[in-house]
Amino acid sequence: MTTTTLITVAPTGAESSKADVPALPVTIDELVVTAKECEALGAAVIHVHIRDDDARPTLDPGRLRATVAALRESTDLVVQLSSGGAVTDPEADRLAVLDAAPDMASCTMGTVNFGDDVFLNRWEFIVDLHTRMQERGIVPEYEIFDLGHLTALQRLLGKYGLPAGGHVHVDFVMGVPGGMPGTADALVACRQAVRDLPEGTTFAATGVGRTTIPVMLAALSTGGHLRVGMEDTLTYAKGRPVDSNMQLVARAVGFARLAERPPMSPAEARELLGIPARP
Repeated sequence: MTTTTLITVAPTGAESSKADVPALPVTIDELVVTAKECEALGAAVIHVHIRDDDARPTLDPGRLRATVAALRESTDLVVQLSSGGAVTDPEADRLAVLDAAPDMASCTMGTVNFGDDVFLNRWEFIVDLHTRMQERGIVPEYEIFDLGHLTALQRLLGKYGLPAGGHVHVDFVMGVPGGMPGTADALVACRQAVRDLPEGTTFAATGVGRTTIPVMLAALSTGGHLRVGMEDTLTYAKGRPVDSNMQLVARAVGFARLAERPPMSPAEARELLGIPARP
């Protein structure tokens, strides 16, 4: 059981529109303000999706590089770019995310139904993403949408070796329509499967929508870490919309402190994940 909690904020995502959710941070300036406030509360990692000038999801290389640079200049947070983008983004564009040289990038371990869409992650694409991150020293967070994705990860590591940094960290994304449910039972099943991965593997959990609180409590009680943010949750309580990402991070920090596992700093997160300290 770890004594501290790694808290990741996922502030934007690719699914919600700015018109429907005015508080969603979509410009670089909005992301920087959100990042600074969430870091002050206890977040150590920021999981980043970006938007274009019309607030639509994009993987524009120039905007990705500018976003990484702005976040590094303004915060000490570990910058993790999404290689998933939107479900319609082509593989070449998703691989090119690595050109922005983030500290981390997500690596989803299999295809999953995603609401009415399909989030396609072919085995060959996963291998390509994993090995490119090894070559560039970018640390992956392996995103797990279903139990079988952990078996795929075991296969990946067995055939192609440990990730950059040598530490394996996974995120259970729970409650997506088409993926595993956001329940304590599902989290425990995943937690047990993690034992087949390299010794020292750590996990975080993300509860989408109304599963946020059950997943948070289950993760904390089983030694896991947390990802929260407006990418995953737009309702703070029944009938009460989320005001900001800070509200969600503050709740996660409060739960972590109640569990006597206070949030770790960005420097501690780097040490845990095998990410070199910034010069």
